[in-house]
Amino acid sequence: MSAAPHSFFENTAAEVPSPDACTHLTGADHLASLSAALRSLDAQLDVVDRWGRLLADVLCGEGRGRLLAAGNGGSAAQAQHLTAELVGRYRADRPPFSAICLTAETSSLTAIANDYPADELFARQVEAHGRAGDLLVLMSTSGRSPNAVAAARRARECGITVLAMTGPAPNPLAAAADEAICVDSPWTASVQECHLVALHLVCAAFDAAVLAEPARVPVSRLGVAR
Repeated sequence: MSAAPHSFFENTAAEVPSPDACTHLTGADHLASLSAALRSLDAQLDVVDRWGRLLADVLCGEGRGRLLAAGNGGSAAQAQHLTAELVGRYRADRPPFSAICLTAETSSLTAIANDYPADELFARQVEAHGRAGDLLVLMSTSGRSPNAVAAARRARECGITVLAMTGPAPNPLAAAADEAICVDSPWTASVQECHLVALHLVCAAFDAAVLAEPARVPVSRLGVAR
């Protein structure tokens, strides 16, 4: 019988190669990178839980605030994933909440890109849709996307709280945000994968805050698995 293939998990301290030393990751390399990145996220779980509670305060408050979200490329997909979890549901059934992904309105995006500087792509939408007291979540694996940084600055001028998910700190987006979750990994894929975990954890913390006894919203069915 042939020996079982080597598993990365046999050595959780596997060395993570640097992008400066290679251009791609093997399967074991990728898992090593992801494991290291998840450890940096684990150290920020208190921040994740706080974001979930803050989101519940804003969306369930008297003003029924709104979440705006944006990112570029893969981070655009992550932003849309986040808003879908709030307009739809994460796990338990509950009412929908107002959440808009600024990368999903193609007519607005192309009109802004055609008529204004590139940095205005998200900032102009933030100014249009956001109100004081709302939340803006921005995702950037580098933390250096000019349009995300501009959106963060515009949001704060409008009284909107800015939460950022980025790669390694320090970076301009983390500095421009009210608070940031910074994933310590040199690999874009690992950062994005951790951002997905983080947004799910935020949604779980949000649901826990919204559905805690007594529930802050009317709920028709609880515990419905997707």
